[in-house]
Amino acid sequence: QVQLVESGGGLVQPGGSLRLSCAVSGIIFRINDMAWFRQAPGKQRELVATITISGSTNYADSVKGRFTISRDNAKNTVYLQMNSLKPEDTAVYYCNRRWTQTSWGQGTQITVSS
Repeated sequence: QVQLVESGGGLVQPGGSLRLSCAVSGIIFRINDMAWFRQAPGKQRELVATITISGSTNYADSVKGRFTISRDNAKNTVYLQMNSLKPEDTAVYYCNRRWTQTSWGQGTQITVSS
């Protein structure tokens, strides 16, 4: 069973940066496309960024140009570098496989506020 442990969240001022990490176990990481999702209070979980096994990336329009997803197959870890953060980025952030989500980690809270 896949296990996902997200970290790196916190409180940041608008315009600030954070780097999230997600340690993955229980699957063969290098053959899975991965993704970051987020869920704001009262809203549905949404897809934020994806990265394929070959390293190709894609982003939601709302974060394009500000967020960067990456992966380290040697460490079974996926990252999300978040720059120029906005209050509307406030949410719990989760990582998971891109195409099949059988379970979720605890997520990491990002709060963007002055």
